[in-house]
Amino acid sequence: MLLPIPNVLTFEQITQARQALEQADWVDGRVTAGHQSARAKDNQQLAEDHPAARQLGDMILSSLGQNALFISSALPLHVFPPLFNRYQGGHSFGVHVDNAIRQVQGSGRRIRTDLSATLFLADPLEYDGGELVVEDTYGAHEVKLPAGHMILYPATSLHQVRPVTRGARVASFFWIQSMVRDDGQRTLLFDLDIAIQRISSETTPNHPSVLQLTGVYHNLLRRWADA
Repeated sequence: MLLPIPNVLTFEQITQARQALEQADWVDGRVTAGHQSARAKDNQQLAEDHPAARQLGDMILSSLGQNALFISSALPLHVFPPLFNRYQGGHSFGVHVDNAIRQVQGSGRRIRTDLSATLFLADPLEYDGGELVVEDTYGAHEVKLPAGHMILYPATSLHQVRPVTRGARVASFFWIQSMVRDDGQRTLLFDLDIAIQRISSETTPNHPSVLQLTGVYHNLLRRWADA
């Protein structure tokens, strides 16, 4: 499932993030890349333990915790602390797949990367190129969203970031361990949840089928969830 999630951050939050990132010290993005990814990765990144990364990461996690679309689609169990990258002057990230397991710096915690997320912090008109291209069974999909919007996709997907030829592409990226690790099962639950919400709000909210379908949803979640 490739899903845009709009308005994760407000205009004020985006402004705050951009101001903090403009004053921060950036490092070579390959510091967090695996062996295979390091050969394809050419960008800049904020150090994981940088104060701005921690502050802005907490802001993003707080916003996601209140975002119904994110919770319904990702069914998050653990979210990796958000990281931040910048592409400019021809930077790109060639075709790669994300590591299956990520360790949270400074802790013994490990997260299985079921889902990848990119939260755009620069508007598309600020830079040329920089499209995120995600491949699935239906082909390659280009993603370039407004600032404050996020794209969620299976971490098993091959993906790349095309070269940025003008301006700077600034974004946050992170991974989610879902309660339901299988993307097909997670997609079915999401579709069912959305259908229940539409029936409840738009047609006959008191129809007995709403209760029945809600029961089906939770019984499937109980069957498939790790937690």
